[in-house]
Amino acid sequence: MRNNRKESSLLHRYVDDLYTVEDVNQLQDMLKENLKDQVLDELSEEIWEEAMLHNTDVDKERYKEEARILLKKIGGKKKLKIRKIWLTVTTIAAVLCLIWGSIEYFQLINGTRIDFQEVETSYGECREICLSDGTILVLNACSRVRYPISFVGKERKIELEGEGYFKVEHNEDNPFIIKTSYFDVKVLGTCFNVKSYSSDEIVSVNVESGKVQVELPEAMMRLKSNEQLLINKELGTYSKKNEKHEVAEWRVGNLCFDATPLHDVAKELERRYNCRIIFADGQKFDNLISGEHDNKSLEDVLQSIEYTSGIRYKISGNQVLLYKI
Repeated sequence: MRNNRKESSLLHRYVDDLYTVEDVNQLQDMLKENLKDQVLDELSEEIWEEAMLHNTDVDKERYKEEARILLKKIGGKKKLKIRKIWLTVTTIAAVLCLIWGSIEYFQLINGTRIDFQEVETSYGECREICLSDGTILVLNACSRVRYPISFVGKERKIELEGEGYFKVEHNEDNPFIIKTSYFDVKVLGTCFNVKSYSSDEIVSVNVESGKVQVELPEAMMRLKSNEQLLINKELGTYSKKNEKHEVAEWRVGNLCFDATPLHDVAKELERRYNCRIIFADGQKFDNLISGEHDNKSLEDVLQSIEYTSGIRYKISGNQVLLYKI
């Protein structure tokens, strides 16, 4: 059985112009087979607005005709059940036209091949990367970035999971865009930090210099030097405030917590010290932790947390148990 999430991710990469030669071949094979109706159903509404934005001058009647031809070619015999019935044909047509247009663009634009590189870091590891435009990226522990070996087109797009400090080479004609699972960051050239771990409750953007634009599903926010945006994924809230300490202190081995949920602190310590932190059963841990730690050992940090919060710890090999009396 085909993995719907993988198909969905592949289709989105085409729409966003973030695809490789292997992606092209996979998508063509997928369309030749009978692509599951529910995949298009889920994607159609999600990218409808984007599809129309990119094709405002295209005749909608041509969409309809091309949709009929394309759907017939891939053997689509069932009706696509989309919640907004009146958008059915034009929505699916927009998706498919964008996909096929992307494939054609990939194959015909001066024979240009768009190759991508993926870099991952492990526990306790930081890694510096220089992109083709001169942008410097420093990845924090347990992070992953996907970027084109050479930027092509009017935008410089990369994908990030985890945390990274960016020093973006200025180019007013080619915005630099960082895509994460929760928001996009768009800049022309500046220095800032992006933290977007899927395991954390709080994700954030911290600006060191210049300006950035953070695009959320429901809003857009601009940040300037020394400002920070915090997004609570569980509560669905976000707040902007002035940053009181240096940006991305983790680059020099420091830890900085500012009313950080204890569970996020635990994840941070796991990534930094390659340990496993567990919480005692039957106890509630809703503490917010604050404090700065300058290149200290795991036990030093745990002692500090115990002193300020009363939460005790017990170390056994590579495992740490947190508990309350």
